This record gives sequence, C-alpha cells and structure tokens, in this order.
Amino acid sequence: MGRGISFNREAATEQAMRQFWKSGYAGTSLRDLLKATGLGEGSFYNTLKSKKQLYVDCLQHYGATEGEKRAAALAAAPDTATGLRAMFDAVLDCLDDPATPSRVCMLAAMVSEDVFADEELRAFARTASAQFHDQLRARLAQDRERGLVRVDLDPALTASLVLTYAQGVWRMALIDYDRARFAREIDAFLTALGLTRRANRRPLARPRQ
Repeated sequence: MGRGISFNREAATEQAMRQFWKSGYAGTSLRDLLKATGLGEGSFYNTLKSKKQLYVDCLQHYGATEGEKRAAALAAAPDTATGLRAMFDAVLDCLDDPATPSRVCMLAAMVSEDVFADEELRAFARTASAQFHDQLRARLAQDRERGLVRVDLDPALTASLVLTYAQGVWRMALIDYDRARFAREIDAFLTALGLTRRANRRPLARPRQ
C-alpha cells in the first residue's frame, strides 16, 4: 500500500510498536515493519524515514500509552509508598493481559546489547531512565519533608533501587510468573526500603533536635 490519503500514521505506529514490543529491536525486520504498517518499502522510507526512527517513535508512543498507565497510577496516589504499589499493580495488570505482546516492558527491553550498540538509542534509554529516577527521587524527597517516610531515607539511592528492581520484575516474569507471589515480593521489597503501607497514614514523628 502506498502512502496515499488512507494512510493512518498513528495506527501504523501502534502496529509497529506492538511488533517491536514482541520481537525487540534486532528481532524486528524491515519486512515485519512493512507488514505491520501496511506500507511499501519506498513509502516506508519516505514516511517513517528508517527503522531506527520508527523505533524511537514507537518508544515515545509506548511511553504515552502503556507507560502512562503506570505513571498515572504513581502520580495519583497521595504518597510514594502507595503510589509505587499502584504502579507495580499496573505492571502486574500488563503481565496478566493475554493481549500483551511480550512480558518485558518495551522500555525495559531497551537494555540490550543490540540497542546499546547504537549511540543515539543508548542515549534515549539513559534519558528515559534518568527521567523516571529524577521524578521518583523528587517525590521521595517531598515525602521525607512531609514526614511520610523515614528521615534517614536516601531519595536518590531509593529511586535507583526501585528502578533496578522494576527491571528485574519484567525479566523474572519471563521465567516463572505468578501474580500473587510477585505481589507479595513487591510489598516485601518496598517495605524493606522503608516505604511501608499504613492503614491510617500519619506523618512519621521526627526525632527531637
């Protein structure tokens, strides 16, 4: 199919995103992308420029759709401890969905040799990771000021640990996934970090000076 008036870029990006999500960057061929987008080879390059550019477009689309579900769950909560549990619940919802192309988050799957071999893609992955880290660090710092977490909690270190653990959740789901077990492990992990779930959430008392 040519680029004509019937071409729907958003729909093509959605289908290409699902192909990349399923097979990864290296595992997705030009033929796969032509089939997913409905474009001929010439129209593909005229419209979508290149496989790498389409991959970046798909990553951005993933972040604005699938990733936004998790970001919204975190942002809507009254505090970080509750928000992270809501975020991980959204992760488990994704893992439970039979329509999900892969059990690895598309952004998490960027952490691979084939992607990091490209300097621009490596920079994209690092930027996406840094943005999440900085947002989480800032929110943890606010909670510490509000007395909602321990005064000795290190926001930057805690954000790094959560980011690393989140990567592990996606990878371990490939091996042996059970939602109830994963939920218990997530709760234990967050509790160990000092991000405790409290039924009647009151500010933690600060030590007397």
